[in-house]
Amino acid sequence: MPGTKRFQHVIETPEPGEWELSGYEAAVPITEKSNPLTRDLDKANAEEIVQLLGQCDAEIFQEEGQALPVYQRLYSESVLTTMVQVAGKVQEVLKEPDGGLVVLSGGGTSGRMAFLMSVSFNQLMKGLGQKPLYTYLIAGGDRSVVASREGTEDSALHGIEELKKVAAGKKRVIVIGISVGLSAPFVAGQMDYCMDNTAVFLPVLVGFNPVSMARNDPIEDWSSTFRQVAERMQKMQEKQEAFVLNPAVGLRSLSSVSHLTAQWAEGTPGFLIRPEGLSGSSRMKGGSATKILLETLLLAAHKTVDRGIAASERCLLDVLRTFERAHKVTYSQSSKIATLMKQVSTSLEKKGRVHLVGWQTLGIIAIMDGVECIHNFGADFRDIRGFLIGDHSDMFNQKAELINQGPQFTFSQEDFLTSILPSLTEIDTVIFIFTLDDNLTEVQTLVEQVKEKTSNIQALTHSTVGQSLPAPLKKFFPSIINIMWPLLFFEYEGNFVQKFQRELSTKWVLNTVSTGAHVLLGKILQNHMLDLRIRNSKLFWRALAMLQRFSGQSKVRCIESLLQTIHFPQPLTDEIRAAPISCHVQVAQEKEQVIPVALLSLLCRCSVPAAQARVAAAPSACEAIRNALGGPGRKRGADPPEALQPEVQ
Repeated sequence: MPGTKRFQHVIETPEPGEWELSGYEAAVPITEKSNPLTRDLDKANAEEIVQLLGQCDAEIFQEEGQALPVYQRLYSESVLTTMVQVAGKVQEVLKEPDGGLVVLSGGGTSGRMAFLMSVSFNQLMKGLGQKPLYTYLIAGGDRSVVASREGTEDSALHGIEELKKVAAGKKRVIVIGISVGLSAPFVAGQMDYCMDNTAVFLPVLVGFNPVSMARNDPIEDWSSTFRQVAERMQKMQEKQEAFVLNPAVGLRSLSSVSHLTAQWAEGTPGFLIRPEGLSGSSRMKGGSATKILLETLLLAAHKTVDRGIAASERCLLDVLRTFERAHKVTYSQSSKIATLMKQVSTSLEKKGRVHLVGWQTLGIIAIMDGVECIHNFGADFRDIRGFLIGDHSDMFNQKAELINQGPQFTFSQEDFLTSILPSLTEIDTVIFIFTLDDNLTEVQTLVEQVKEKTSNIQALTHSTVGQSLPAPLKKFFPSIINIMWPLLFFEYEGNFVQKFQRELSTKWVLNTVSTGAHVLLGKILQNHMLDLRIRNSKLFWRALAMLQRFSGQSKVRCIESLLQTIHFPQPLTDEIRAAPISCHVQVAQEKEQVIPVALLSLLCRCSVPAAQARVAAAPSACEAIRNALGGPGRKRGADPPEALQPEVQ
């Protein structure tokens, strides 16, 4: 088949039942594996979904047993040592700030997390009367913060050019590149560039796969694969000229699970691999672990530098434990989280909209959650949207990029008042997200305005012991998730611990609610995002793996079906087959339900139009697939129809 070379790294489809064996899936990155805990997520009710996803989030902090060297954990000695070393490098910049800069960079969720953390640490420095030293880079620029533009992370050259712009004239630049799956070319290019210019740059790579599982297919505009870049960084780490922070956030020792699940650990003696609760959904555990790891490291650097001492493992552990406690505090509200999930699902089922209205940085968390539903679930950008209430004038690098760009890029308080409020209806849901330290008079004014349009309003609030929601405001909400935090007595920097806890808690609640709502809507098959939009090369490869997993057809047939569906109604020519992956992505990102249609075409041995008709006739795409999977006469390896016959060279 023309273009076969670019698919050489794709594993052949295994026999039925073998996908789940991690021994077979050794080549599949941890961040892309299927979590056995959530295998039947699509059959769970709201309460069960909250319980399952809460357990997955708890796995970030697990430290049972003695993990294999290839699988470092967040609490592993090697990870803590590297965190201390990186904190020391940050302290060097803090001590001599002139000409210094700390850059946080990533694409998609990782880039939005970079944005959030740069805002927080610049706020910290301003509060101390210091000049802000942080900035962020996100693939696609500031518009990618508030809208889904995942394809922009596929260019290494784009990443380098953006880095050169922000670092111009600087003498010492620490670049923290975030790529959860160690896969984003945008970050790979920056890390490579930094290693070529160590007199100025120090690269720090953050992700959650072993380097051996970093993406190894060619980057179209670069000479190295991501794995080669990461391996080079590991070698340079010996001289502290580069650092790699890549703990796994999904391992559990078999001594802690039943013998019934032991088969899942085949090939990894003594360990059960527990990746994302929703396969490949790195916005969840991956995004949370990014926040936990980097905020711990950076806060430790700030807390100790003024005392004239180095950051220590003890300091890191003190902060990490506060995040671990935040998990228990958050999921103590499980029943109310499930109630909110059902409300959101009901609104979406009725074709209503869900608006997440958050104050200050909680508004950034709200924006992130809404944007990420677009490519994860094939959602419309209006389905779930976040809005930031409060001053954001100094948050963005290029705020002009967001002005007059259309409704997809609206996110501010003014946008909500002018574009959303007038058109609210009774089937819409509005969730207010704030702390009791925010301006509650402002909160109440907005709540009163919304209440005139819809009775479906909910609140997610954060308070400290001794605080309570004023009765006049409380009466507006039929249900309130109030997360109570202990009163902490810290120095100024330490106060940011609670700010970070509240943000993480909000992220967990919103991720669980939006994911669960789409599960209830039938958007998930087992624990796979069958309806995701193919917006970058990572999602292209994920789509191909799903076709192999659920159809049982050969690699060649799955590739052919995926390309046929992407390019339909255009005939699939040898020229199209041989085109770069970026060309396929460019076409696919404008199309809905590519994966369900391609999969039905394989399962039912039918044409693309026939598969499209089956999807359209079913209550949901996943229901159409379930019907096909349960249908009679389907055999592994059965000859495909003439329309699907590939020309194999």
